[in-house]
This record gives sequence, structure tokens and C-alpha cells, in this order.
Amino acid sequence: MKNPYLYGYLPLITIILFSLTFGLFTVTESIVLFKSIGVYSGMREFLSEIQMRIFLLIVFALCYFMLFSALKLIGETIHELAMLFFSKDLDGKTVHEARGGNVIFFFGALASAIGIQSFWILLIIFIATTFIYFVYVIYKLSNYMTFGATVGVMLFEIVIWFVFLTLIIYVVFKLYNGIVSSLPFS
Repeated sequence: MKNPYLYGYLPLITIILFSLTFGLFTVTESIVLFKSIGVYSGMREFLSEIQMRIFLLIVFALCYFMLFSALKLIGETIHELAMLFFSKDLDGKTVHEARGGNVIFFFGALASAIGIQSFWILLIIFIATTFIYFVYVIYKLSNYMTFGATVGVMLFEIVIWFVFLTLIIYVVFKLYNGIVSSLPFS
């Protein structure tokens, strides 16, 4: 089958699978947290156990869905910008080559079902899948680009993601320190 849109549904299914696995883990951890702080019994007055789990799964899966969708959008934008700067391809062959890597994310999302019990396993699977996808895309693009352009794309993407993640970590720490410093001490 030579339809170029055959795998067009894979990013959506991948995001849904990753959202569900991370959501299921978060539901389990949040119920443990609710029990430890004493909120669980109050919630059980309004919802049954299964209703509460489904409600929490919908909320957390939706939050993770938004997070992964935003990461996909940002990742594609960074990649397309790198291709604009370093690729000399006017026909768009390199764009189609990168789309074949969606299967890698799909299998990574399937593998994430193994790690539902551990956040670290889920995170390792997600990071490993992203790294394998990155290597695959760079390898596929190297067939259409010079060595210098390939290195340029690779460095551009790594630097932009590093700056982006560093900025997020900095903002989170500043916000945390601001909240902690504003708390009254007894």
C-alpha cells in the first residue's frame, strides 16, 4: 500500500496511549496521596471507588494529552525551523522521511503500558523512545543533506530543547522558592 497518509493516525494514537499510561499511574498515586492527607473519605461520600478512578483518569489523561500535544507541536516546530535553516530541499522529501518515525513513538507508547506502576519506568520509556526517534530522523535526513547541514540540524534541535527545558526548570524553581518564602513560619 503506497498511500502517503496511511500512518497519519499514529501521532494521535501515540499521544492517547502515553496519556492513558501516565494518567493511570497518576490516578494510583493521587489516591494514595488523598488517603494520606485524609481527603479520600470525603470524596468517597460523593463518588464510588470506580467513579472516582474514572473521573481522575479523565482529568489526568486530559492534562497529559495537552502536555504531549504541546510537546509534539513544539517539537515539530523546532524541527521544521531547523530544516528551514539547514536544508536545501525544495521538494519536501526530507519532511516525508521524518514522518516514518511515527511508528517508533507508537511502539514506545505501547511499551509504556509495561511501566504503569513506576513513574521512572514511564519516563525512561518516553525518553528512550524520543532518543531513538531523534536518531532515526537524523539518519534518514542525512541521506538528503550534507554532513554539515545534518550536524547543524542536530545541534540546533539539541540546543533549542536544552534552552527550553532549562527555562522551564528555572521558572518552576523560582515559583517554588517564591511560594516557600511567602509561607508563614510558626
